[in-house]
Formats: sequence, C-alpha cells, structure tokens
Amino acid sequence: MVILLYSFNLLQEKMNSVKNVFSIKDLENLSGIKAHTIRIWEKRYKVFEPMRTETNIRLYDLENLQKLLNITLLHKHGYKISKISLLSEERIPELVKEIISEKSAKHHAISSFKMAMMNFDHALFFNTYNKLLSEKSFRDVFYEVFIPLLEEIGLLWQANTISPAHEHFISYLIKQKLLTNTEIVQTKEPVNHDRIFILYLPMNEIHELGLMYLNYEILSYGYKSIYLGESIPTKSLKDMQKYFSNMTYVCYSTIEPNKENINNYIKQINEEVLDETANLWLIGRMTENIDPRVINGKMTIFQSIKELVDNL
Repeated sequence: MVILLYSFNLLQEKMNSVKNVFSIKDLENLSGIKAHTIRIWEKRYKVFEPMRTETNIRLYDLENLQKLLNITLLHKHGYKISKISLLSEERIPELVKEIISEKSAKHHAISSFKMAMMNFDHALFFNTYNKLLSEKSFRDVFYEVFIPLLEEIGLLWQANTISPAHEHFISYLIKQKLLTNTEIVQTKEPVNHDRIFILYLPMNEIHELGLMYLNYEILSYGYKSIYLGESIPTKSLKDMQKYFSNMTYVCYSTIEPNKENINNYIKQINEEVLDETANLWLIGRMTENIDPRVINGKMTIFQSIKELVDNL
C-alpha cells in the first residue's frame, strides 16, 4: 500500500510538472505569430491578460493560448485585430466555427490538435479527428493534417515549448488511428505478388509513425507487407531470406543510424542482407547524410512519404 501511494504521488508530481504556463516565446512557437506582434496586440488592443512574475516577465496560461490560436485563424481570414478585440470572449470561438472552410479547415484542425496535446484532452482529439474524417479520407487527413502537425511538434520539442509527455500523448493517439485503419486493409488478401515489403526501423530508432503509415499504404495497394517495427538488428533482416524472396526492405531512419554511421550501415545491409532478388528503399531525415557513392542499383532513396507511395 505504501509503495502504491508513493507511486501515485510520484505520478501526480510528474503530471503537475507538465508545462501549462507559457512564455511569450512559447506562444510565438505555437501560433506562428511573432512575439513583437503579440506584445502589440496585448498592449494596444487588450486581447490578453498575462500573468507577470516578480521581475515583470509575461506568462500565459492555456486559455491565453487557445484565444491566440483562434485570433490567429481569424486574422489570417481577413479580420483586423482592432475588430477582433471588440468581440466578446464567447463570440471569438463561435466566429471561428462559422468561418471554417475547406481552405482553413487544415489550419483549424492543427490548432485543435495542438490544444488537445497541451491539455491532454482525448475528447478534443477524437472530436477533431471525427469531424475531419466526415469530410476527408484517412489518407487526406494524414497528408494534410497529421504530417504537418508532427513536423510542428518536432520543432516545438526542439524549442522546449512542449515536453516529451505532450509528444508521446499525441503520437499515441495518432498511432491508434493508424492501427485502426491498417487493420481494415490488412484483412484483404494481397493482389500484387511480384514483391513482398519488409518494413523496419534500424537499431535504436523508435520513431515509427511514418513507417506505420507506409504499412497502411502498401497494404492498401494490395501488396503483402511484413511489419517488423522498431530497433531491428541486421541479423533479423537476413533471417527473412529463409521465408521469402523478391523482398523490398523499407528502412525509415529519423535519428538512427546517425550521420557518422549511416553510410557504413548501408554498406553492411548491402553485403549481409541484400541478395540477388532483394531491394532496399530508404526514407527519413538521416537519408540526407547518405553518400551517393554507397548507393547501387538495388537501393532507392525517397525524399518523402508521398514520393515513396507514388512508386508503389
């Protein structure tokens, strides 16, 4: 009982330490509005009421962030800040809902997902997702909303605006949707039998959302796909030769192997894994560091998920 109470208190302490008060720089990172402009809006038009530290540093809460994201959408839609400042607190979100169109839906959805992330709000995530899915295909949602969202989250994490807890929360929810949609296409029998795809992440690589989406697309195109997942050793790839031929290995490299090791890694895969019928498709941020001299006719580098999918 004492251990359980201690664990609960530790969990509470960790959750209480999650960021819910923001600097003006955080608001700039989350909204795309320059800090200088936020200060002007605050001082001249009184659209925010920040807290202040003993040293007079501005601090903003989640309500301020939500309001800024709504104001940003209205401003991008042609509303002048002088007019927005005259609106009531209730009218601003109502007006946002009224003016959302196909053109602005993407921006609004990304803002809603960011708020869901900051508040750890499952309901807001699911409501936003379901609204999108009533108007778009899952493929469109992923390309138009999830990919830009994940790119923004990566930048927010680098800027220390969000914590790893935020990133894991939103990534897990997106992963749930990927698994649900993948299960649907996975029940269908493959219709393309000229090759089998082996999808994996190299050792110590754990960023798998992109690879998971590729698995969904490959299955949708009627191919057999073997999803191995994260941190796969070279030996396990070689073992696949016991079961299949005409394989295309798909390696997604976001942070590993790092730029010092990726070329040696590719040489190793070529020597130890690729037989006369196998190919290697490479994608991810680390592919920027590949020396073209290590690439041969069995290997292809893709700059984006879309480019790879277009080659299926």
